[in-house]
Amino acid sequence: MSDTIFGKIIRGELPADKVFENENIVAIKDIHPVAPVHLLIIPKKEIPDLQSVTPADFALIGEMVSVAQQLAERFGVIEGYRLLTNNGSPAGQTIFHLHFHLIGGRTLGPMA
Repeated sequence: MSDTIFGKIIRGELPADKVFENENIVAIKDIHPVAPVHLLIIPKKEIPDLQSVTPADFALIGEMVSVAQQLAERFGVIEGYRLLTNNGSPAGQTIFHLHFHLIGGRTLGPMA
């Protein structure tokens, strides 16, 4: 497991406000939220970025989407939320452990 902040959270070395956890995925509240609901959905398997996903990972990605749907319902944003990931530094990725941002709770407007 990597020494990224997510690897440390998964290993229990750093605290996080966990809102979901199972054997494959952990979801936490973002420490710098951009909306009232801003959660990070993180696979426990170390995958650096979306481009590194292999066919063997497709079930895990599907599970991440399922978790996003469950959390959207739990946090009351099923009528409007954004699920996104950044791939690579030019796209704004700063932690090289794949994760999805679930963002909602206010009108988000168009993407830049």
